Amino acid sequence: MIQVNDLCFSYGKTPVLKNITMTIAEGNIYGLLGENGVGKTTLLTLLCGLKAPDSGSITVDGRNPYRRQPSLLCEQFYLPDEVAPVALKASVFAAERGVFWPRFSMDMFKKLMAEFEVDPSLKMNSMSAGMLKKTYIAFALACQARNYYLDEPTNGLDIPSKSQFRSAITRYTREDSSIVISTHQVRDLENIIDPIIILDHRDVLVNASLQDISSRLFFDYGNELHPGALYMEQTPGGTIQVYPNTTGAESKVNLEAFFNTVHAHRDLVKSMLSQNA
Repeated sequence: MIQVNDLCFSYGKTPVLKNITMTIAEGNIYGLLGENGVGKTTLLTLLCGLKAPDSGSITVDGRNPYRRQPSLLCEQFYLPDEVAPVALKASVFAAERGVFWPRFSMDMFKKLMAEFEVDPSLKMNSMSAGMLKKTYIAFALACQARNYYLDEPTNGLDIPSKSQFRSAITRYTREDSSIVISTHQVRDLENIIDPIIILDHRDVLVNASLQDISSRLFFDYGNELHPGALYMEQTPGGTIQVYPNTTGAESKVNLEAFFNTVHAHRDLVKSMLSQNA
């Protein structure tokens, strides 16, 4: 389990995260959402120990990630948005780097590369951006880490590759893994991310499961306008409306509509969802 308590971080005199408190439980794929500049990448680098908090604490299974203990480093994997095109064949890169993760499987790496349709004998600095990204994703999953921090993993992927990524992340990660995926591409990942974390200018607005969200908010896809709608959007197929769920009815959460609802009614939605905490 990952526990964040009263976390604060600044770049010089510019505060980025302030008094962040949340729990990240094992066995979940968290979607980390937020506008540009709210600190999503910074939070990921703090969680994996690349940065130290100004104040507050982060513990991963009771350990401080910034201490960079080998016993914790071999249990985690951070994948940045931009990955390095190293001058090595993908198979050589995987074999050399994989020794740092005790559960790394070359067979799994090769299997994933085949599913991603990337030749592991290619040098990584000769690959397209999409092929390079898929190579790093294949390597990350083959490491079989317990904690994953993935920053915009679908950036640079074409439509078939995004489908391959969704399939791989659900099939090749451990049941006890904690996975945090930062993304702007909500539609790419909405079928696999749950719970949802939304950051907003130094605050955690939401850290809730889809079940919690749908128990408090109703997502109406009909054409009849609802007078209590918190958010409404016209779509080619009709209208999406979001309003308080006063009847306990079930509905499918639309993450883009939910995100926009949160930003239109920050305090209200935060208060509604905190009742489920």
